[in-house]
Amino acid sequence: MKTLLFYLFRFGLLPGIALACFYLLPAHRVYGDSTWVHAVQIVAATETSPPQIHLNWIPDQYGAISYTVFRKGLDETNWGWGTVLSGSTTNFTDAEVEIGKSYEYQVVKRAVPGYVSYGYIHSGIEVPEVHSRGAVAVIIADYLLPSLSAELDRLDEDLTGDGWFVLRHVVTTNQSPAHVRSLIVADYQQHTNLQAVLLIGRVPILHSGNLNYDEHLVRPMPADAYYGDVDGDWSGNPDYLPSNVELMVGRVDLRDMPGMGSPTPFPNEIELTRNYLNKDHAWRHGLINVPRRALMGDRRGVSDGFAPASSGFRAFDPLLGHGATTLADTSDSAPANQRWISRLAAESYLWAYGCAGGQYTGISHLGTRGQYFEAWTIDVVNRDAKAMFVMLFGSWFGNWDCRDNFQRAFLATPTMGLACMMSGEPHWFLHHMGMGEPIGYSTRLTMNNSTLYQSDTNTMQRAIYIALMGDPTLRMHPFAGVTNLSAAQQGAVRLTWSSTISAVLGYHVYRAETKEGPFMRLTPEPVPNTEFVDPSAPAGESWYMVRAVREKLSPSGTFLNLSQGAFASVNVQFPASPIHVRAESTEAGLLLTWNTQPGISYRVFASDLPWTTNWTDLSGAVIASADTMSWHDVETNLPQRFYRIGSP
Repeated sequence: MKTLLFYLFRFGLLPGIALACFYLLPAHRVYGDSTWVHAVQIVAATETSPPQIHLNWIPDQYGAISYTVFRKGLDETNWGWGTVLSGSTTNFTDAEVEIGKSYEYQVVKRAVPGYVSYGYIHSGIEVPEVHSRGAVAVIIADYLLPSLSAELDRLDEDLTGDGWFVLRHVVTTNQSPAHVRSLIVADYQQHTNLQAVLLIGRVPILHSGNLNYDEHLVRPMPADAYYGDVDGDWSGNPDYLPSNVELMVGRVDLRDMPGMGSPTPFPNEIELTRNYLNKDHAWRHGLINVPRRALMGDRRGVSDGFAPASSGFRAFDPLLGHGATTLADTSDSAPANQRWISRLAAESYLWAYGCAGGQYTGISHLGTRGQYFEAWTIDVVNRDAKAMFVMLFGSWFGNWDCRDNFQRAFLATPTMGLACMMSGEPHWFLHHMGMGEPIGYSTRLTMNNSTLYQSDTNTMQRAIYIALMGDPTLRMHPFAGVTNLSAAQQGAVRLTWSSTISAVLGYHVYRAETKEGPFMRLTPEPVPNTEFVDPSAPAGESWYMVRAVREKLSPSGTFLNLSQGAFASVNVQFPASPIHVRAESTEAGLLLTWNTQPGISYRVFASDLPWTTNWTDLSGAVIASADTMSWHDVETNLPQRFYRIGSP
């Protein structure tokens, strides 16, 4: 009967009907309802004088035997020797740190009932801003372009404005996954810093392996990891990654989401994708305000050491802080308004986690429908589940390429959902997002992880079905950038802009030959004012980008965070003969000499710094009457001075 029901449901003959046999969950252990004890929930506080990182974690309510703290560099692959602490200890101070560097910490708990738990945090003190994130290959299904060209062009600009160099490819749905991968491999070989792949629309899907993570059916699984692995051999139809993935991969695919059973059908794929791109843009520019909190819906608890929801508890504290996680009521007697889907409909959350019995289009005990209190895809969309980043675990969720898929439903919500992933088997490790890394960083790390990051059972590590539904370049701490950027030639190029926020450290200015970049940074340090003079702009068109920078204090540490970039262009016009300036030291001072054109007036400007906007006019306008002109600076006691020859 179970097999018959499965095939009826798989092929849409029983739309919206929950399969009761999929909801038979194992009995909880004595401490099973306290799933959080199977994670070490860590936050960090920092000091600069002297430099210190203070870790703090929530004590185990059942008692702990010991905690062991390990530290490594971000790119190191071994934790080395740890520091053993007593089971009553809840903090650790690392005084051997440097300002501007980041570190990873692992805290291992050995507990009284006989289980071992793990916690992770990425921390640092005033970690520098990231100006360039590398190249991203944006792979677009061709049928989206006629209707979404404006939104896709805006996405390219947003990616450029966050430090990415965009490589766009358009593919058809009937091309092979191997063809699509060949485009990515070519990009990787030609661009030494290709870091990410964003798939938009029904880009061809590779299915690989024969896996049974949920004890229901051995079956091939969709494997977007294939597009991140540029040199692995997939010809053997692997169950697990044949080699490490080099690239962050995420997919925005809203095809085949009709909303079956909904009183009103969902918008079509074009409109769902348009809405996602609008949400993506609004989030990046700080236009969506969401409380820094999480909602946990944990029906599975713990069985024989298997605690899938511990991946949520492990992630939420480093990202959001202690006390930021709310538990939804998943009991059979829960009031309807306290269930997970009802809380998401009524309130906004930055993160959410839900695990229970799963089916293609729903999850049990987290909603309000039927005997098993199901939440369906149509509930997620029609009730507008308001969570930006979502983790789920349940049967069949790994097969996300089906009609009205429950994972992809969170990308189809009207106002907020941007990313969804299945976490629990294996667990995802998201702690790097607390220090400004994009969610794709965590995706790649989770795909490649074997034993470096550990959980309760460490099952299904490196399985080919690990996938991110959503944009892999999204970060967790966006803020509003500058507005009203303009560029004009006034001798040199002068930029002015408006600031929409307070408490910024300043602004970085970048220049490129085209709007697509790559952009070169002109400011060694942030400039404090809302204007900038570029004395070295070449003739012809130049594009400028300005990004605000502020210090971000997160529950993981402190880092310098950049806003999205604002853009402006100017067409620089120079005289037919370039100005060549020569400086010569004389008894009367520094002698500046330059070539001229008759009838053109010139001025000499000076400043202590080359990138400043505060240039002082030393000469006043002088009309050229000869082929060359000269001017003396009689101030001889200055340590350094920069000069600019320009027109009034």
